[in-house]
Amino acid sequence: MVTVSVIITTKNEARYIAACLDSVKSQTYTYIEIIVVDNHSTDKTKRIARQFTSLVFEKGPERSSQRNFGARRAKGEYVLFVDADMILGKNVVAECVDKSKAYRALVIPEKSVGVGFWATCKALERSCYEGVDWMEAARYYKLDIFTSLGGYDEKLTGPEDYELAQRLRANFGSKSIGRIRSYIHHDEGDLRLGNLLGKKYYYGKRMNRYRKLSESRKYFDKQSNIFARYNLFLKHPKMFIRDPIHSVGVFVMKTLEMIALGYGGLQKYYEK
Repeated sequence: MVTVSVIITTKNEARYIAACLDSVKSQTYTYIEIIVVDNHSTDKTKRIARQFTSLVFEKGPERSSQRNFGARRAKGEYVLFVDADMILGKNVVAECVDKSKAYRALVIPEKSVGVGFWATCKALERSCYEGVDWMEAARYYKLDIFTSLGGYDEKLTGPEDYELAQRLRANFGSKSIGRIRSYIHHDEGDLRLGNLLGKKYYYGKRMNRYRKLSESRKYFDKQSNIFARYNLFLKHPKMFIRDPIHSVGVFVMKTLEMIALGYGGLQKYYEK
């Protein structure tokens, strides 16, 4: 049996980390190594993580470097990268292992969960992206392939998931990435619009590098096009019929997110 190294990056994730780690421990596939790479948390994140695994490390400054650090310490043949606010369906790893011989990497579909108006809007938005290759990124990789690609670009924060998958496709072809059916549930918590826009602004300040990478340009052109996003939403008319208020909220939220992302990019430009 092959071993899968599940790498979880954290920073002050005490609210989420236990549920995440418990979902990994509860997998139907048991040949799993759990690695937690923490970015100098000041809450109880590391203490909680050590209740589930002895492989708890400290590394910064950003998520990409944390993930690469974890991969360098992985003993498994495959690596699965998980955020601390994610809960894995019990068959996620089993399905990944089952499909891993046919692909170099795998997409795991995601569903958002949370409380409040904006969390519901985010859940609806994410449902529109399922199966759209330029809006989904692989999380499960053969470790030797991941290493040969050089891992995540440590100069990127935000689009690093997309960029690595795009680099893999450029090297191994469009059929090198498959997908499974089981879901990861992304816990948005009590999502506040201000916090959401602040995160997009932060990512925007680091977006210029992603835009300039040759493998990413065609994907960036779609991802940054608000009308392309609107088009994805409009392809789901049942969403409006079932929940018109939150559906309108999706449009408002995404428009504001794009503005925040663009403003962040302009700030980085002017800083130069």
